[in-house]
Amino acid sequence: MVQEGITQLSGCSDSPRLDAEVLLQAACGINRTALACDPDQPVDPQSAAAFFVFLKRRSQKEPIACILGHKEFWSLEIRINQATLVPRPETEVLVETVLDAIPPDAAVDLADLGTGSGAIALALAAERPLAHITATDISRAALSKARENAKRLGLDIHFVEGDWFAPLAGRRFDAIVSNPPYVRQNDPALEAGPARFEPATALFAGEDGLDCIRAICADLKHHIKPDGLVALEHGHDQQSAVRGLLSAAGLESIVHVNDHAGLARVTSARMPH
Repeated sequence: MVQEGITQLSGCSDSPRLDAEVLLQAACGINRTALACDPDQPVDPQSAAAFFVFLKRRSQKEPIACILGHKEFWSLEIRINQATLVPRPETEVLVETVLDAIPPDAAVDLADLGTGSGAIALALAAERPLAHITATDISRAALSKARENAKRLGLDIHFVEGDWFAPLAGRRFDAIVSNPPYVRQNDPALEAGPARFEPATALFAGEDGLDCIRAICADLKHHIKPDGLVALEHGHDQQSAVRGLLSAAGLESIVHVNDHAGLARVTSARMPH
């Protein structure tokens, strides 16, 4: 069965063997060790049918995470649905940036805007158990999955439905974090790639990709405490624009943080006293 999968995926995946093994494990409900110990074990018809459905989806370049419905992020299993993005490795840099600024024993008030599957808020809650974390999203379906993740992982997060700061009227936070949509509308690279299997509303943000970041920055002064931290993920070529928006919002100590490929993907700043 694995060889059949390799054959089907060899022209459309950079790792056909690994993909085939992962999909077969999921179809059969077994782990990698069981498959390695007996790679030629018989597969029942129902599992075989599921495997071939998975192969067809993967052959169309659908991400493995979308097929399986989950992705590991910050060593946590994050379950996803059609309303959420697949958590990406570069977003762990955003988590690292916030953790570097918050002591382990700090009982800070933190907001995660546009939480999606809840990946960022969940990672922060796992590392900073004393933090009071509020996570917002405009998508009810995304929030449902985020709540499910938090309950399964035993992490305490307050989820509220609404666009950016809309459900947070009158509240101020020690830290505000967001991985908002930041892709330019009609970006041909994304339209042809695996991101086409993810919700457009979680990816695209106007002609220059900055509409959502502008909306967040416009309201920061009403929601960030003095000396509060703001950390935003953005496109690798948007750091100058994001710096300008944060500066215009009155923030200082603006720092760009590179991802593991050396690209500036996160910008942090502080609200002065």
